[in-house]
Amino acid sequence: MADVAERVGVSRALVSLVFRNQPGAGEETRERVLRAADELGYQPDTAARLLARGRSRTLGVVITVHQPFQADLVEALYPAAERLGYDVLLSAHLPGLPGRDERRAAEALLSHRCEGVILLGHALTAAQLEALGGDTVAVAVSRSVPGARIDCVRSAEGQGVRQAMDHLVQLGHRDIVHLDGGDGPGSAERSRAYRAAMRAHGLTGRIRILPGAHTREAGVGAGELLLTEGRLPTAVLAGNDTSAMGLLMVLMRAGVDVPAEISVVGYDDSHVSHLLPVGLTTVRQDAVALAERAVRFAVDRLEGEGAAPPPREAVLEPRLVVRGTTAPPRV
Repeated sequence: MADVAERVGVSRALVSLVFRNQPGAGEETRERVLRAADELGYQPDTAARLLARGRSRTLGVVITVHQPFQADLVEALYPAAERLGYDVLLSAHLPGLPGRDERRAAEALLSHRCEGVILLGHALTAAQLEALGGDTVAVAVSRSVPGARIDCVRSAEGQGVRQAMDHLVQLGHRDIVHLDGGDGPGSAERSRAYRAAMRAHGLTGRIRILPGAHTREAGVGAGELLLTEGRLPTAVLAGNDTSAMGLLMVLMRAGVDVPAEISVVGYDDSHVSHLLPVGLTTVRQDAVALAERAVRFAVDRLEGEGAAPPPREAVLEPRLVVRGTTAPPRV
């Protein structure tokens, strides 16, 4: 502002009034100030201005790299935050890299003066989440954390799995294998729902869960294992879309006809579910609705007055999307 004031020949205080659109400067002077600012390439430091008022109006988001559905959530978080006057700052959790776990990623966001933290598919313990909720406004996405002082937004995992299993059974499948998602978000609930659905359909003796993770490598490993067994199951319910895509890659390279010889169902309806020539049947989580609710929870707490409300949980309904990887089993 001092450079602009010098260029125009006015005081810095007058330049400040113009930039803040406050009265006190004539129209001609205002035009000269704005023209000089444009010529000098001046950009107001919004962050510094907010910090001077004791606010950053920034929400920090902890993400895990290589997780397509989290990328979909991030894409939806930005417009949701901007509509409420907030910016978004990302910090990555890098599995396997010492010193870059989710706790450290959250601490980095707080050190950059983020007012609240949104955790996407996190793996922090309940105790760590409780501590984080005591330090700042925190919202967990895709995980329920009873007892912790944080809000949660998630899909009804059990309902989504039931839709997928009902679809497969109605097609005539009985030999249905589940590829577990390991410690990925929603995995425990999805595995429990798979067992419950198999029992409900009278298929208790056919329950089989392959250990896995929410990674392409897990899907590749499961596909290679199934191919060595000589006889494929008629259907696989994968823990998420990414592992389902790894499984499909192995099967198709081996010449297995999907879905004629085996049906495959994913979970999330992330953007990777559209990458193969054969669209993936999957359970859709509404990334936009999840993101909007998470931002709203955070902003409500940041701008609320009086006593803070107790922790809240929003459970959104998933929906099965049938595409080309499921069909009746070959007789």
